[in-house]
Amino acid sequence: MAIIYEKEIKEQEVIDIAKKMLLAARTAPKAKGIDTLSLAIATGDDIKIISDKLKELAEKTGFKFFIRDAENILQAQALVMIGTKIKSFGLDCGYCGFDTCIEKDKHPDVPCVFNTGDLGIAIGSAVSIATDNRIDNRIMYSVGKAIIELGIFDKDVKIVYAMPLSATGKNPFFDRKRK
Repeated sequence: MAIIYEKEIKEQEVIDIAKKMLLAARTAPKAKGIDTLSLAIATGDDIKIISDKLKELAEKTGFKFFIRDAENILQAQALVMIGTKIKSFGLDCGYCGFDTCIEKDKHPDVPCVFNTGDLGIAIGSAVSIATDNRIDNRIMYSVGKAIIELGIFDKDVKIVYAMPLSATGKNPFFDRKRK
């Protein structure tokens, strides 16, 4: 008989669930079938690099909760990263604040509402996989800012969120001290 202890499989199982989260995000519905998402997973030393960048951003911005989040992600076995490019969809809906997509495109850093909507749907699909597998997680915009600063995704990916994942006795991403 072979005995397998939880500590021997935990990290790999969390990474396997992170991979399923990426697939769920990729296959989530997209407006007009246009996919503007970028997806990746960070583990180990890469999470530390992101944490260090988040601490730098805390100093630069004065947002003390960035320090809390930087320390918090170090408790993750994996970090799922989902971002979106900014691209107009040609619908002239005006939800971005401009009357037409041509007007919006004169402001390339202003997101199209469908970019952020699709990003939100993809994140929801991803975290549902984590929840279905009882993996602790939290959606963090602050970590996304560090990912953008580090250039982990292509330059045209302008909005990123990250979800640290953990399998421990208590979710380390909630009941945190306020900073």
